[in-house]
Amino acid sequence: MRSHIERWATSEDGKRHKWVEYILLLPDMLHLLCSLTLDPEVPAKQKAKLAVAIAYIISPADLLPEAILGPVGLIDDVALAAFAINQMLNEVDEEIVMRHWKGSGDLLSIVRNLLATADEIVGSGLWKKLKDLFSAK
Repeated sequence: MRSHIERWATSEDGKRHKWVEYILLLPDMLHLLCSLTLDPEVPAKQKAKLAVAIAYIISPADLLPEAILGPVGLIDDVALAAFAINQMLNEVDEEIVMRHWKGSGDLLSIVRNLLATADEIVGSGLWKKLKDLFSAK
């Protein structure tokens, strides 16, 4: 996934894309979600929510399919990952989440920025559907 996204990000299309820096975060965000599901300190209820987010991200059939749109189709996955991470930061000890973050940059700032622009990134209708999907668990 990482090499695919990085190749696109360095292409002419990727360089011009408004949200390329967010799309580049997806592999690290997915790693974080997966690591949290394996952490014994994360309660089962939160792990179930993480599983929903992970399943959506890795599924080829989602609301903005990458197979049709290319890496631009990953932006909904990034938004959902940020929402899921934010929920984990609110529901479990922040230290647990932070010890699994292997990406570059300040995770709290990244999540805050993504959530603040989510309506613009994916559109308000799609953003509501993504939040509802995650919150249903």
